[in-house]
Amino acid sequence: MSERHKPIVIGVTGGSGSGKTSVSQSIYNFFPGKSIMMLEQDSYYKNQDHLSFEERLKTNYDHPFAFDTELLISHLNELLNYESIEKPVYDYTKHTRSNETIAQMPKDVIILEGILILEDARLRDLMDIKVYVDTDDDIRIIRRIKRDIEERGRTLDNVIDQYLQVVKPMHSQFIEPTKKYADIIIPEGGRNQVAIDLMTTKINTIFEERAM
Repeated sequence: MSERHKPIVIGVTGGSGSGKTSVSQSIYNFFPGKSIMMLEQDSYYKNQDHLSFEERLKTNYDHPFAFDTELLISHLNELLNYESIEKPVYDYTKHTRSNETIAQMPKDVIILEGILILEDARLRDLMDIKVYVDTDDDIRIIRRIKRDIEERGRTLDNVIDQYLQVVKPMHSQFIEPTKKYADIIIPEGGRNQVAIDLMTTKINTIFEERAM
């Protein structure tokens, strides 16, 4: 298969609550019926069956070691070769990988989304476009509080404690430094319609070129 027809990989990253998922979803939803897919890094948290439930609760989900990056790289390479994969499903209630998987067919455009996708050079090398969603810390913590209380049944104290103890220091140590690898930096995430329009225009050009 010629290089021209190799799938395009767009990496979208940013801190927790930055709006990276909104950006990814906005781009994806702009192309209904097109050969485009989402691949979430969150699906690739490591299997923790070998640990007790109490030990699993201590998992730092904002650290590179929390992810099965080898499997993600393997699956991405398979998709780049137009091979289907069985995407893992993570069970957040049990804090380990589910026995279920989701069959994912290859597509011409792959949106890879996650907090640490630019942290590993091997993953970066598989991306054609690297996007960093850059949002002020105050906005990110407010969004996280709102999400975790409304959607995950957490208490305010619990969310704030986790943010200060884990999320903020991990962001400073591992996520923020990956901004230097980005081709495009989008301020304020999903609310930045101009940036999203630029991305969709670029992707539309790719689809048009392949249709010729």
